[in-house]
Amino acid sequence: MKGARWLVDSLRAKLPFNKDLGQHFLVNDELIEFAVQHSNISSEDHVLEIGPGPGVLTEVLLNSNCKVTAIEVDEVAVKHLTEIFAPEVEDGKLIVISGDALKIKWPQSINKVVSNIPYQISSPLVDRLTKHLREQEESILESVMLLVQEEFGERLVMEYDSDVGSLGMTALLDWESQIVKKVAPHNFSPNPKVHSCFVEMTPSNEQFDCDRRLVKQVIHATFAQRRKKLRSTLKSVPKRINRIPGWHSSRWKEAFTSLGDDERLNCRPDELDFDDWIELCGDLSGNSQDSQE
Repeated sequence: MKGARWLVDSLRAKLPFNKDLGQHFLVNDELIEFAVQHSNISSEDHVLEIGPGPGVLTEVLLNSNCKVTAIEVDEVAVKHLTEIFAPEVEDGKLIVISGDALKIKWPQSINKVVSNIPYQISSPLVDRLTKHLREQEESILESVMLLVQEEFGERLVMEYDSDVGSLGMTALLDWESQIVKKVAPHNFSPNPKVHSCFVEMTPSNEQFDCDRRLVKQVIHATFAQRRKKLRSTLKSVPKRINRIPGWHSSRWKEAFTSLGDDERLNCRPDELDFDDWIELCGDLSGNSQDSQE
């Protein structure tokens, strides 16, 4: 084991610190080991790592004898990884892909994700994880472990009432999430100005009577104007309603009108819990029908 400090210093010799890429590297070996152990990584797993950078997590994952696919956007880091882990690359235990993990297609055989991600991609990465999960013909993905900014983690799991919002509510459509460990800035090089945390996301595999995409649009639309009551916000047709199969402007207006004096429409979005959103969207779907049917 070369260790986190050595790997970070090795990359730094080739690549100056790039603030735009969010390059604050975790250098606490015990915390890196924690992420892998908590994810129960074994030789049977195919793990996706996003933004491996110097390879501090990559090394520990490979030490667990799993197969690793690492996607890295920085070409210098890609070269660094292929050089440092040349034997593992040659043996097929490590596949290093140069590209943007938010844009390229992921291997369908991955069953776990363990990543210390650049914090600026946290929200779009949750969307990308959800897309990958829904695209699977069979439920293969077992768990996701991400190191994220603490504030983002709290909003994802809605740890406090003040954290309730569209991020956490829409994540509940597909995931059960929890903060498993908080990480102070001194564990990174260089030290970030924010605190961090490990978040574990597990597919919920829950089925709903209404389209998940409808629930997501309704939640996003209402929380975008969270001080307004739902009646005021939802009377306007969501901007992307046509992207949901079977939905269009006329059907939305019919569905909203059918709710009449429903008490839920007098609430503000943070007054509804997750089950309320599912029931509301179920009623919207049931009280209207696609004119094309």
